[in-house]
Amino acid sequence: MSNSTFNYDTIIIGGGQAGLVTGYYLKQQKRDFVILDANERVGESWRKRWDSLRLFTPARYSGLPGMPFPAPSHYFPTKNEMADYLEAYAARFELPVQTGIQVDRLSKLDERFIITAGDRRYEANNVVVAMANWQKPRVPPFAQKLDPTIVQMHSSEYINPSQLREGDVLIVGAGNSGAEIAHEIVRSHPTWLSGKDIGRVPFRLEGIAARFLLIPLVLRLLFHRIMTVNTPIGRKMRPKLLTHAMPLLRVKPQDLVAAGVERVPRTINVQNGLPVLEDGRVLSVANIIWCTGFHPGFSWIDLPVLGKEEPLHERGVVTNQPGLYFVGLHFLYAVSSGQIHGVSRDAKHVVKIIGDRASARQRSFDERTGYATP
Repeated sequence: MSNSTFNYDTIIIGGGQAGLVTGYYLKQQKRDFVILDANERVGESWRKRWDSLRLFTPARYSGLPGMPFPAPSHYFPTKNEMADYLEAYAARFELPVQTGIQVDRLSKLDERFIITAGDRRYEANNVVVAMANWQKPRVPPFAQKLDPTIVQMHSSEYINPSQLREGDVLIVGAGNSGAEIAHEIVRSHPTWLSGKDIGRVPFRLEGIAARFLLIPLVLRLLFHRIMTVNTPIGRKMRPKLLTHAMPLLRVKPQDLVAAGVERVPRTINVQNGLPVLEDGRVLSVANIIWCTGFHPGFSWIDLPVLGKEEPLHERGVVTNQPGLYFVGLHFLYAVSSGQIHGVSRDAKHVVKIIGDRASARQRSFDERTGYATP
């Protein structure tokens, strides 16, 4: 057992795309940093998702700075291809990722941040929490009252239909995850999809119109340039987008109907061990998949920085805790902030602030000591 303290100028917590691209920019500045990731392998958070998952962004928008995604520009990568890309990215730029490090607590002592991870202790001048605000699965409390013979899992645990018992499946939550999982499962199980209609984008992601017109307009113009915290429409829509699911992107309502998925109202309670719908119906099902989203999951941060729906920050900078930053949050600066093609802009901004802070500390040191840095 080690009781050593590891010191760095900057520590990045999270080794996904947000953490890696932050590391990329820190390395360009030749800064002292480390990336801590709980998984045993870079990209593992993607590998753990369901087998048939594909990205909603084509390859031309799925790469990070310095290394385009290695696929035709209009190809939609699989989750394993994205995982392999991130692993290759970390290797190509020799980013200092320490895997298998589960951070237990982030606190502060005087001007230094303290990170504990098992028997390890880290100290740093700066900490970048490079994680999405979807860390802890959200399941309604009444799920505990369901018959124990019903197979239950959250969408984050779903891999493929082989995990399910024979019999009907109720999928709770009709967002993109729920729709895609329902569309897959109905091939082998009678499937009910519970939840309200969240709308859908009016085009096919793989279609010609989307390829040459709508995806560039939506991803690069609307999500990246227009819907930001600096525009009136962005500020108006941001609170809603933080708490509501995106419209259906790939699987459309008509696809679900054609495949045989039965749409039903919201699931609101349990009766005699079975799920109850908003219209009073009781469904006798063998399986339930909760596609009900996530809590932010930042309770391990022992600092006064957590708001109701997200950490308190200004474009990723926590103003009441100098040196603490977030990258990868949904709508951190723009709708694209939580997407691969948008996270690099946020990381670059945060790394610039880290550099400015280091320069200010050096100037202060020079003034106190009378020593001029060459």
